[in-house]
Amino acid sequence: MTLDAAERRRTSDELRSNLALSGLTPQQAAAALRFTAPRLRAALDVDAADPVDVWQLRDYLEQAAREAGHRPTAYTVLTERSRLLARAWFRLREAPPHTRPSR
Repeated sequence: MTLDAAERRRTSDELRSNLALSGLTPQQAAAALRFTAPRLRAALDVDAADPVDVWQLRDYLEQAAREAGHRPTAYTVLTERSRLLARAWFRLREAPPHTRPSR
């Protein structure tokens, strides 16, 4: 499953929107996913990223946005139908459970 430039850009916008809705910093999201900063950036940019990282980030941010009391931005490319296709190509990982960071 390969995304074209417009699909990558749209997916990146959707990921970033859900990151904003989650209230998390990029550093908090990276720590929860055990991603380095460059790995998180690549997944957010959907550019030269491991597709499995992008799916895991998608699921984590969607969950975090919901737990922050928001309706997550809908994904137009990374849909549940696309997930079925992705599973044929990749071994997807579950997103870790999101817990609100203590302040």
